[in-house]
Amino acid sequence: MTRLVYRFGVSATDGRAQMKDLLGGKGANLAEMAAAGLPVPPGFTISTAVCKDVSEHHGELPKQLWPEIDAALAEVEAKMELKFGDSTRPLLVSVRSGAAVSMPGMMDTVLNLGMNDAVAEGLAKRTNNPRFAWDAYRRFIQMFADVVMDAKRSAFEDAMDALKHERGAKTDQELTADDLHELVNRFKKVYRDQLGQDFPSEPRVQLERAILAVFRSWMSERAVKYREVQQIRGLLGTAVNVQAMVFGNMGQTSGTGVCFTRNPATGAKELYGEYLIDAQGEDVVAGTRTPLPISTLRDKMPEIHGQLVEMAQRLERHFKNVQDIEFTVQESKLFLLQTRHGKRTGAAAVKVAVDLVAEGLVTKEEAIANLVEPTHVDQLLHPHFADENGYRKAGKVLAKGLNASPGAAVGRIVFDADVAEEWKSRGEKVILARIETSPEDVAGMHAAEGVLTTRGGMTSHAAVVARGWGKPCVAGVGELQIDYRAKTLKSGDRVVKEGDWISLNGTTGEVIEGKAALADALVSGELATFMAWVDEVRTLKVRTNADTPKDAKVARDFGAEGIGLVRTEHMFFEESRIQAMREMILADTVDARKKALAKLLPHQREDFVGIFRVMEGLPVTIRLLDPPLHEFLPHERVQQDELARVMGVNVERLRSRVASLGEANPMLGHRGCRLGITHPEITEMQARAILEAACSVTKEGKKVLPEIMVPLVGHKTELANQKAIVLRVAEDVFREQGMRVEFKVGTMIEVPRAALRAAEIAEDAEFFSFGTNDLTQMTLGFSRDDIASFLPKYLAQGVLQDDPFQTLDVEGVGQLVKLATENGRKQRPGMKIGICGEHGGDPRSIAFCADVGLDYVSCSPFRVPVARLAAAQSALKKKGVKGKVGEA
Repeated sequence: MTRLVYRFGVSATDGRAQMKDLLGGKGANLAEMAAAGLPVPPGFTISTAVCKDVSEHHGELPKQLWPEIDAALAEVEAKMELKFGDSTRPLLVSVRSGAAVSMPGMMDTVLNLGMNDAVAEGLAKRTNNPRFAWDAYRRFIQMFADVVMDAKRSAFEDAMDALKHERGAKTDQELTADDLHELVNRFKKVYRDQLGQDFPSEPRVQLERAILAVFRSWMSERAVKYREVQQIRGLLGTAVNVQAMVFGNMGQTSGTGVCFTRNPATGAKELYGEYLIDAQGEDVVAGTRTPLPISTLRDKMPEIHGQLVEMAQRLERHFKNVQDIEFTVQESKLFLLQTRHGKRTGAAAVKVAVDLVAEGLVTKEEAIANLVEPTHVDQLLHPHFADENGYRKAGKVLAKGLNASPGAAVGRIVFDADVAEEWKSRGEKVILARIETSPEDVAGMHAAEGVLTTRGGMTSHAAVVARGWGKPCVAGVGELQIDYRAKTLKSGDRVVKEGDWISLNGTTGEVIEGKAALADALVSGELATFMAWVDEVRTLKVRTNADTPKDAKVARDFGAEGIGLVRTEHMFFEESRIQAMREMILADTVDARKKALAKLLPHQREDFVGIFRVMEGLPVTIRLLDPPLHEFLPHERVQQDELARVMGVNVERLRSRVASLGEANPMLGHRGCRLGITHPEITEMQARAILEAACSVTKEGKKVLPEIMVPLVGHKTELANQKAIVLRVAEDVFREQGMRVEFKVGTMIEVPRAALRAAEIAEDAEFFSFGTNDLTQMTLGFSRDDIASFLPKYLAQGVLQDDPFQTLDVEGVGQLVKLATENGRKQRPGMKIGICGEHGGDPRSIAFCADVGLDYVSCSPFRVPVARLAAAQSALKKKGVKGKVGEA
């Protein structure tokens, strides 16, 4: 029979770190720490397979699970010399989630389980600390009601506030043991009023319900949304960890905290985190009390601080990665409750990688494969504030809080997560401001440019989630007041209303009134060092999609090795050119069209001159005109009237021409090579502009490598037609210029027929470039413009695992790419082949491109470093370098 329960820290430890798919990250690491002899409270893990079973069997635990739970629980009792449910020697347990991939705050936890009236009395006597016993009991009732029974947490908070008011207490700590005993009774009444039943006093019933609640939380709205945002796929579910409780709320010699082995915001080598004296773990992350910096633990508990430093270093050496550690001190004894790889910002990730290599803890290859994610590199390319002193001198700083997650964010302030999502969907940039965030806010946090909270510390929910996503976050800005009802943020007599612009400096913790100017990021310092390592191991080249010399320069500065796509149609939309383009479209004769195109020729030529200069010595792939002509004409009557007046043509004739160009399905209409075949003069003009520019820049002493790409080819004859025009024009240009330049003519594979007939198309094509945007549309039958109406439901119901326009559909579109690559090279050995669709910047799609043997991927300029890293990680995977150093 398949094992369902795995023990740790008792007579034997069954799991290891490598078993995280079955035990979840938390359970696997608890087993690893226990096996290493670290002070881990004993317990057991119920495997992720049970979560899947519960989901498939209507929320019931399998019957064969209970004998394994009972056996494991008996070993925990023996180890602790306590008894679950016993009033004289009571054992309390925590019930926590733990998936294979860290999902901070997304799933449920229940602490102090096993409490009832008799246990509370016994615990008070055994510890000689009645206040602690009744505090643990009231916490358990509230948490059980909230997490397990879905009761309103606010009702319990109201009861607490009422009692504090009656007793004249400002904080929870001022309540006496008798006060907390009274609060337990009031909480039980709230429970009964809310749920219509008494609070369950039988510990075994509590345990069963809590385990089921944690499994159910796997499919909670917030957890599902988090997995969707983070693209976490293919997991069985969460594990459940049942562990003996240790208590940080037993007085001034007890406490609890969270720490990182290195600073997760900067990467500095220092123990970083927060703790609270006389508290439980929920107090640190909830933001209800202000935690203390971990550095002050050295003065308050010097021996514990020393032990924590030693264990942190030991864990980091073992797992070869920054660790995020939860700990509890119970009456001057240190316990470790969890360790996992610490989520950090992009800047911290890169610094840690470079430092760990310098310290000899990991190799360069291991650092590339494990310590920096493509999203980390992406974060570092985000803008920063152009003039920090400027907004300070102007008195724009509203307040200063904790610099919880670095970076610059500018947006309109909103106070509700749903509003943030709604505004984002209509194209607004927003800043989400909350008193404190909770897991229910995760979707709004993801939609926002940055997050602001007035409560909470550096390890609060807002801080941890924002850092993981690389979003700027300023937390714990206590001098600001948020009024949800009025939808305002106040700083003294200054009021910011919903929709007003604010800026967040997540690096300094400043909250800034208005829109602070941003500046582009630069690749330098540790990132430059790290990216040099990346380029040493990758084999797949990375080009860029760029239509202007400015974009081309940005991309080259970011390490682009050429241009994989210049979209020439973008050059025609500029004000100085659109008029001539419209003259060409409206012309009645070939001569009239050529006359209009002659006006465009010098503009096109100058564009290509600028691009060739910037990309000296690197290949530049230029796509001939692709979109249908109607896109260049106005469709509103008022605009048509104005155009007719400017051009001096009859407005009815203009409207008739616009109407004649209209198409029922433009994506499959008169565009791409079809335009060049029916209007060869367009291809002639573009070929001339490209080749004249190439000759001009070559005469400057620069090496130029032009590649002319014919779009939307489905038949060999279409490419042959257009190639003949290009070659004819080339001979004319070379004769006129008195020189020749090397160039290639190839095609964009974006029609399924072209992929299927790649061998014969390769007879004329000197290179292939996959246009996976259109290839995806035509293969799947999904319109890129209309898929948003049903894609969210497809993803939520598991019909699709990914948005096919962001991550390549490997099983469908990918097979066409693979087939075309193989057949193209059979016909033309050594043929250069790449990809220039949006997938060229997606890490998982890049891995596929490397696997099928493409020469390069091409992506937007700011995605170039991301693609370089993804390509390197793919190369290392092929070499057998482990995808994870250690397991945490």
